[in-house]
Amino acid sequence: MLTRSSSEIEKKDSQVIPEKKIIYIWSFAVFFATMNSTMFNVALPSVQVDLSINISVASLIISGYSVVLAISTLTFSRLSEFIPILKLLITGIVLLSFGSIIGFFSKHFVLVLITRLVQAIGAGSIVSLSLVLISRYIPFSRRGRAMALTSSAAVLGLGLGPVLGGIIDQFLGWNFLFLVTVLIVFLIPMFIYLLPKEEITKVKFDSIGCALTCLSVVCLMVFFSTFKVIFILIFILLITLTSNHFLRVKSPFIKANLLKNRKYTTLLYIGFVSYFVYFSTLFILPFILTDIFQLESSEIGFLVFPGAILSAVAANFIGRLIGRFGNVSIILAGQVFLIISTILFAFLATSSTLPILISYLFMSPGFTALSTSVRNEISKILHVDEIGSGMGIVQLTQFFGGSFGVTITGTILTIQEGLSQVIMYRNIYIVLIVVTITSILMVFLYRRKLETGVSDD
Repeated sequence: MLTRSSSEIEKKDSQVIPEKKIIYIWSFAVFFATMNSTMFNVALPSVQVDLSINISVASLIISGYSVVLAISTLTFSRLSEFIPILKLLITGIVLLSFGSIIGFFSKHFVLVLITRLVQAIGAGSIVSLSLVLISRYIPFSRRGRAMALTSSAAVLGLGLGPVLGGIIDQFLGWNFLFLVTVLIVFLIPMFIYLLPKEEITKVKFDSIGCALTCLSVVCLMVFFSTFKVIFILIFILLITLTSNHFLRVKSPFIKANLLKNRKYTTLLYIGFVSYFVYFSTLFILPFILTDIFQLESSEIGFLVFPGAILSAVAANFIGRLIGRFGNVSIILAGQVFLIISTILFAFLATSSTLPILISYLFMSPGFTALSTSVRNEISKILHVDEIGSGMGIVQLTQFFGGSFGVTITGTILTIQEGLSQVIMYRNIYIVLIVVTITSILMVFLYRRKLETGVSDD
């Protein structure tokens, strides 16, 4: 099985690229790709009514997208070690555009779900390859700012998604949401002109490992959506087969040595929790604002808009703060913002819309700071030939955390049917508070490892 050697990667890394142009254009693409994941959040009540489905089934449009996006990010990151970034990116953009066009004409839930999954495959290339490019071609001294810019574009997309989604849903209908991401296809000529020219390395891609990983993740998510024992049994069987397969293959889909690095896995958990909490909030807010305050879709979107703008404005400062205080300090600061916002949501979100606005003003920039600093710290501790796989696993874990959060939140809502709405939503945020506290403890554990110089072996 052929692989690209470290010397080949280092030689390629020496290429000079137009950093600012590429990062700004790619951030624009990331903005649309991530916005696509939240535009449907505020429209979910409308989709639920139009397609005659319950909340748990409707949540598959969000959680299913996140699961496939997570798997797609890892797959494209892994492929980037052998296939030119440009070729992979064009493939992803074409898939995203194709899914968007077909989705516009979809009138049945199954077709809507399938087209969303196709979109997720394409969007995964845009999100994952941006990190690969930054980690591979931009020096560490400037890497924090580059990651902060793409992260802020992602958070701005996540924040503006509900705004644009609400307006389109209210005045045009939710089917028109599919057409927004088609705009990314017009960026292809710019990418062709700006991206570095890389050579193709002939390899035997671990397609079996990729398939087993995908099936394992899907079975786990279906179990938490349905709680049917058969799916957890299939998951256990698949994960056993996957582990044995990775031990036998020379170049596995997921490199086991990465997961032996305790600093790396600690950072993975912190990133997982940040996405779990943030995506759970984006999923549950439209239902709170619709059920309790009877707001229209567009009004819901505009309520989270200030938080998204604040996050985008803060991006440049976050990059500078990382350079001045280091990643770990910013990770901890992001956690503080996250715990403050979840506490405010838990006890004030059902009283009026103002606390929701204030809470999101804490959560959005906190999430940007947290996700940026975690990724930057991981890129620092990885070896150069681990970037593709390592950053892919990071994004798999993060987006799986987002999908898992949506699934768990939808399940908790379903279980609590019959309780008052105030108690239902408060219970969900109490769970998120507990989860966030465990992540904060992991930050202190990670900092202790750095201070004591604990070995990762």
